[in-house]
Amino acid sequence: MYSPKDYWAELAEQYGTVDSSGFAPILHPGAPAWFNQAIDTIQHRAVQRAVALAKLSPAARLLDVGCGTGRWVRRYRELGFSPVGVDATTGMLRIARSHRTTCPLAAGLANHLPFSNDVFDCISDITVVQHIPYRLQPQALREMIRVLKPGGRMILFELIRGTGLHIFPRQLQDWIREVESCGATLIGRFGQEYFFPDRFFVLFAQTLFGRKAKQAGCAPAVSNDSSATGNSLTRRLYWRVRRILVPLSVWIEPVFATIFPASTATHAVFVFQKNSYE
Repeated sequence: MYSPKDYWAELAEQYGTVDSSGFAPILHPGAPAWFNQAIDTIQHRAVQRAVALAKLSPAARLLDVGCGTGRWVRRYRELGFSPVGVDATTGMLRIARSHRTTCPLAAGLANHLPFSNDVFDCISDITVVQHIPYRLQPQALREMIRVLKPGGRMILFELIRGTGLHIFPRQLQDWIREVESCGATLIGRFGQEYFFPDRFFVLFAQTLFGRKAKQAGCAPAVSNDSSATGNSLTRRLYWRVRRILVPLSVWIEPVFATIFPASTATHAVFVFQKNSYE
């Protein structure tokens, strides 16, 4: 049976020393380093946009839920905030420390956060709840809203399409309903990772080669299921084509974002404000 904590613990153990960036355990394990770097680049751009939408005050106290190897808490500190990271997996926290993450870090589950009520100015959740089974997602969202101060902001960056044993996406409006039912109001949202050239090629490759493509490491563009590390000809050709299409997709992303609705992207980014107590 799938367990998010066990899943990430295994990734931390298997991929914790694969690259100096720390991206492999938290993005697409088994994918080429350039691919994870490209995904990080476009995610970083999206998080910067979300932070601007949130209009956080200088030195805002920010909790990054599912902080993993610490890439976001380090960046939040660079922006002048006071970040705290929490992760269910001690292996991930060890990697974060090895990458010179000096921010406070704590071990804890997203659906049972080890913090008091109303203590953070902002909650950051970057592709975390999408890995929690549906029955536990509402509890995790309630916990995030619980520890947020009234009027505080919540940045939610989650999957809205895709399939996989360890991903549980929701439609765009469903994410909004779930969070607003916990006592928050949407103040902004946008689509993320349209990646149409790359997505169409991945679909074509998997349709053409079927199971053999997956076994050769031909991963979906919207999941982390790229653990195969074989050097088959299919895999080499697959990644060679994507080496062209992924940078193209990154470059043209702003154009797609202005033309197509957010619901056609693979992810969505939301900014919520916690309702004030009456």
